[in-house]
Amino acid sequence: MWLLRLLAVLTVIAVAGGVAIFLFTRDVRYLQFAWRLFRYSLLVALLIFALMIVERVAVIPL
Repeated sequence: MWLLRLLAVLTVIAVAGGVAIFLFTRDVRYLQFAWRLFRYSLLVALLIFALMIVERVAVIPL
C-alpha cells in the first residue's frame, strides 16, 4: 500500500510540475504531458479500486 501512495504522490508532483513548466514556457507539450499523465494515472487508480472492490465482494469461503 505504501508503494501506491508513493506513486500517487510522485504522479501529483509530476502533473503539477508539467503545469508549472507550461506556465513558465507556454510550450503546449508540457501541458499535454501533464494531461496525458493525469488520464493514465486516473485509469490505473480506477482499475486498482475495482480490484479492491472485487476482492472485498468475491470472498471465497474455505
